[in-house]
Amino acid sequence: MRADGPLRRFWSALTRKKQNEDDGSESKLARVLTLLDLTGLGVGSTLGLGVYVLAGSVAREQAGPAVVVSFLVAAVASAIAALCYAEFAARVPKAGSAYVYSYVSIGEFTAFTIGWNLILEYVIGTSSVARGMSGYIDSLVDNKISKAMREAMPIDVDFLSDYPDFFSFVVVLILAGLLAYGVKESTLMNNIFTGVNLIVIGIVLVAGGINCDPDNWTIDPKDIPLGYNGGAGGFAPFGFAGIMAGAAKCFYGFVGFDCIATTGEEAKNPERNIPLAIVISLIIIFLAYFGISTVLTMALPYYLQDPEAPFPHLFESIEWHAIKWIVSIGAIFALCTSLLGAMFPLPRVLYAMSSDGIIYKKLQTVHPKTQTPVLATLLSGLLAAIMAALFNLQQLIDMMSIGTLLAYTIVAVSVLVLRYQSEELLGSSEVSVTVPEVIRQLVNRERHQAPTKLSSAVVKFSVCIFAVFVCGACGILVPAEDYINGDYPGVIAGLAILVALLVGLFVVISLQPTDKIKLTFKVPLVPLLPLISVFFNLYLMFQLDSGTWIRFSVWIVIGYFIYFSYGIRHSIEGERLLTNAELAASKANGIDNTGYDGASDMVDQKDPAKFQGAPMYVIANEST
Repeated sequence: MRADGPLRRFWSALTRKKQNEDDGSESKLARVLTLLDLTGLGVGSTLGLGVYVLAGSVAREQAGPAVVVSFLVAAVASAIAALCYAEFAARVPKAGSAYVYSYVSIGEFTAFTIGWNLILEYVIGTSSVARGMSGYIDSLVDNKISKAMREAMPIDVDFLSDYPDFFSFVVVLILAGLLAYGVKESTLMNNIFTGVNLIVIGIVLVAGGINCDPDNWTIDPKDIPLGYNGGAGGFAPFGFAGIMAGAAKCFYGFVGFDCIATTGEEAKNPERNIPLAIVISLIIIFLAYFGISTVLTMALPYYLQDPEAPFPHLFESIEWHAIKWIVSIGAIFALCTSLLGAMFPLPRVLYAMSSDGIIYKKLQTVHPKTQTPVLATLLSGLLAAIMAALFNLQQLIDMMSIGTLLAYTIVAVSVLVLRYQSEELLGSSEVSVTVPEVIRQLVNRERHQAPTKLSSAVVKFSVCIFAVFVCGACGILVPAEDYINGDYPGVIAGLAILVALLVGLFVVISLQPTDKIKLTFKVPLVPLLPLISVFFNLYLMFQLDSGTWIRFSVWIVIGYFIYFSYGIRHSIEGERLLTNAELAASKANGIDNTGYDGASDMVDQKDPAKFQGAPMYVIANEST
C-alpha cells in the first residue's frame, strides 16, 4: 500500500464519499406519499410562524410596508435554492435531505457541515415556533404572563431573552417525549391541519382586506406620533438597507421546504414529485406571505404593528373581537402543526449522522419497543427546549436564517461541482498540469465536450474565488445607502471592479464542459442560477447582526470540535476504506483474505452489513 503524506490522508478523509450502491428503487420504507402529501408536508412545515408573527415584526422594525418586497426577495432566494435541492433529490433519491446527497456526491466534511447546520435549523425551528406560540397565548391574556416573568425572574444579559420562557420549555419537552414514545405523524392529519391553516389565512385576508386603507403605504413622517420609530415614512421608511435586512429575516418564513427532500424513500416517484412539490409549496407560501403582509400594513400603520402577535393586535385595534379569537385559536393550532413539522426531521438527521459515525454513535440507539432513536430525540428536544427558554424570538429567527443560508450556499456550490464533473471523476481529485494548459482550459480552447480533471478543477477553483469575491462585494453593499449618497467614490470603484471579476468568473465557468448525465430534474440556466443563489445567500447572511454571527460561530466551532475529535476517526466510511485497503494490501502480498489476520479480524469485529453495500441508513421507523 502506497504511503501517503499526512496532508494527503487528511484531505482524503475530508473528501471520502458515502457508498450509493442502489438507485433508491428499493427501500425499507413504504412509498406512500403522493404529490399532494408532499406539497401538504412542505406547506404545513413552512407556513406557520412566518405568517403569524414575521410579517408584523419585519414591517414594524425593518421594512415598513416594503415588507412585501422583502418577502419577494426572500422568495426568489428560496426558489433558486429549492431548484438546487430538487436536482440533488433527483441525483440521490434517498432519505436524509442535503446531508446524504452531499455525502454521496461531494464528501464527508461538506456533508457534516450541512448536517450540522440542518440540526441547527430544526432545533431553532422548533424553539422559535414554541416561542411564537407562547407569545400568541400571552397576547390573548394581555401580556400578563410575560410581565409576571419579567418581574419574578428577569435576565439582564444582552444576548439572551428578557425572561425565561418556561411555557416554551415545557411544550418542546412534551413534544420530544411524544415523538420518542412513537407518535406516528399522519399525512392525512397534516393535510387537514394545513387546510385549516389556509382557511385561517383566508379569513385574515378577507377581514383585514375590508379594513385596508392604501394611505397607510404613503404615511407622511410628520403624521407619525412621537415615541414611534417610523423612519422616513412612505412605502420604504427604512430605505433599501431596511428592505434587505427585512429579507434576511423573511427568509426564515421559507425555511422548511427542505423537509420534503427528507422523504426520498417514502415518496412515490421521488425524482418527479419531490422537485414539483418543492416548487408548488413555495408558490403557495409566497402568495400567502404577500397577501398577509399587504393586508397587515394597509389595515394598520406599520409602526403600530405588534411584533409578537400582529393578528390579535390588528383585530383588537379595529374592535373585531370575534375575528380576533377565531384567528388566534386557528393560529395556535397551526403553530402546533408547525411545531411538529419543525421537530419531526431532527431525530432523522441525528440518526443518519450517528449511523455514519461522524457524530457520537450512541445517538443511533433505537429503543426495541418504540423503534425510535430515543436518545437522539430526547437530547435534541432538550436542546431545543433550552434555547426556547433562553433566547427571544428575533434572536432565534436570525440564528436559524444564518445556518440555513450557509447550508443552501453549500448546496448551490455542490450542484455546480457535480454538473461540471462527470461520474468517472468523482473519486479522483488529483490533477497535474502546466500553466499554459490551465490558461487554455480557462477559455476551453480544446473545445472539450465532456468534463476532464482539469476542467473540473478550474470550475472548483473559480467557484471558491467567486464566493470570496461575493463576500467582498457584500461587505461593501451592506451599508448601501451611504454609497448611494456618493460619500465613498473609491469604494464604489472597488465594487465595480469586484462585479467585473464576478462576471469574468461566470464566463470562465460557463465555458467549461458539463456532465451529460440524464436526470429527471436539472437546475436550468447553469451556472447562472446557482451562482445567483450563492450571491443571494451570502448577501442575506451579511445583513444579520454581529451577535447572530457570534452565536452561529460558537455553534460551528462546537460542531467542528466534535467532527475532528471524534467523527473523522470513527466514520463508517473511513473504517470501510481502511478495511478495503488492508485487504488489498494482503492480496498484493500474496496472502489469502481468509487467512489474513488484521483485515479478517477487522471485518469480524465490525458490523459486516456496514461494508457490504448496506443501505445508506435505515430510518428507524416512521414514528420518529
